[in-house]
Amino acid sequence: MTQRQALQLFEDKKVRALWDADKEQWYFSIVDTISVLTDTPNARKYWSVLKTRLKKEGSQLTTNCSQLKMQSVDGKFYKTDVADTEQLFRLIQSIPSPKAEPFKLWLAQIASERLDEMQDPELTIDRALEQYLQLGYSENWINQRLKSIEVRKELTDEWKSRGLKEGVQFATLTDIITKAWSDKTTKEYKVLKGLKKENLRDNMTNTELILNMLAEASTKDISQAVNPETFEESQKVAQQGGNVAKVALQELEAKTGKKVVSELNAKVALQEKNKK
Repeated sequence: MTQRQALQLFEDKKVRALWDADKEQWYFSIVDTISVLTDTPNARKYWSVLKTRLKKEGSQLTTNCSQLKMQSVDGKFYKTDVADTEQLFRLIQSIPSPKAEPFKLWLAQIASERLDEMQDPELTIDRALEQYLQLGYSENWINQRLKSIEVRKELTDEWKSRGLKEGVQFATLTDIITKAWSDKTTKEYKVLKGLKKENLRDNMTNTELILNMLAEASTKDISQAVNPETFEESQKVAQQGGNVAKVALQELEAKTGKKVVSELNAKVALQEKNKK
């Protein structure tokens, strides 16, 4: 199964989802769906009770549902019950909720949009833009964030072309780049900003995003120029790429007298924005 993890938003509430490119099918977290529809404080218990009732009624729905690994609030991946779009439609019928019909319409839209995006990749960018706007980010920040996604994709494509593996190797190289320009590993950077499960890049300021893009773009360009053949050589390239952004950071801080890497995160920034 070729999978793509995603977070979908329904009325500003997150629903974890997986896209199976081979089957062209979405799989949605059942407990997230229950949480959205019922506002229950314990969606897992609700699902456990519902499963028992459905089995007693002779329903095959619980038997047909799958388990897939999805990211939990602690950042780790655990197996969780999921349902495809058709199964979820049937499950919703068993949950009394005033949100049932709006949720069904939302599900149908999500399925349709993904198929549209496969035909026209530019729509993916449009969807991301819309979601960031809904969360309250400024258009200027969103433009930088979308550009950073493009730059990151170009870098990871370069790493893949060198035979490097997603996961540990990508994470190691990313840490080297981040540490080189910001003096912090990704984990240390997230701690500074008070983040746990949140995405670090979604919580960077415009300047931080720009410098991170410079570091990653420089790493990609240097890699293409020197053609590293081993993971160790790619680590050296990552250090060099990060150092390019480090020079820019030091010059900027010297001119402004202000630190670039800050504790400011998106939640705080948006709260301050709303107070104005």
